[in-house]
Amino acid sequence: MRALVTSLALLLAAAPATAWDVDDAVELSVLPGWRQDDGTHMAALRISLAPGWKTYWRAPGDAGIPPEFHFAASDNLSAIRPHWPVPEIFEEGDMRSIGYSGELVLPLELVPDGPGAITLQGEVELGICEEICVPVRLSVSAALPAEGARDGTIVGALVDAPMSAAAAGVTAVSCRLRPAEQGLELVAELSLPPLGPAEEAAIEAGPGIWVSEPQVSREGDRLRLTARLIDVAGRQIMVERAALRLTLFGGGRAVDVRGCPAP
Repeated sequence: MRALVTSLALLLAAAPATAWDVDDAVELSVLPGWRQDDGTHMAALRISLAPGWKTYWRAPGDAGIPPEFHFAASDNLSAIRPHWPVPEIFEEGDMRSIGYSGELVLPLELVPDGPGAITLQGEVELGICEEICVPVRLSVSAALPAEGARDGTIVGALVDAPMSAAAAGVTAVSCRLRPAEQGLELVAELSLPPLGPAEEAAIEAGPGIWVSEPQVSREGDRLRLTARLIDVAGRQIMVERAALRLTLFGGGRAVDVRGCPAP
């Protein structure tokens, strides 16, 4: 049985009055899930959006609003690992965003402090968009009993996650970093079969580092990504290669590549 969110508070961006009611644009519930053999607990957030509305992936692009999770008020919880399903690519003029329309089921792998139920307590901050984008804050309060049963909806969302590099047939990956205006230029080269006729990519470099939309080119099984990296605080940029995360999109699939060593 679903544990429903008990309250919803909306923080609205300054915008003119419109014909839609933002209270009806998004609904959030918690799927309580089950305790796994390794002691972690698999639950999920179900985010349902009204027709025409969308929300965003963890790295939403320049036209999107990144989600934030605040669960410090939870009980019997030491860590949370979201498992993001493959997102959609939205083109918005000369910019793009990455996210979800309709419904997002976001599995959460929870690490409890000990045995017994987990109380998931806190807030989720999301951007939702129709004609304009609106930041919303959703309050979450749900009990997650240890004896819960496997949920097919959560399992389906886990199956819809991006493939690992090994599963996608990535046989080589390397990144060159060189000074560029205000930061660095990153050139990543990967060896893997094509994902589809129109491939795209996103690069994450860690907190506080803005990464441009990568330029993507391919020759045979060799894929090249080129992007700019800038420290958002204006400091000298420092990049940890182990923290680089490359996500490739194509043919309705995605590949998650963790880390990028030097050539």
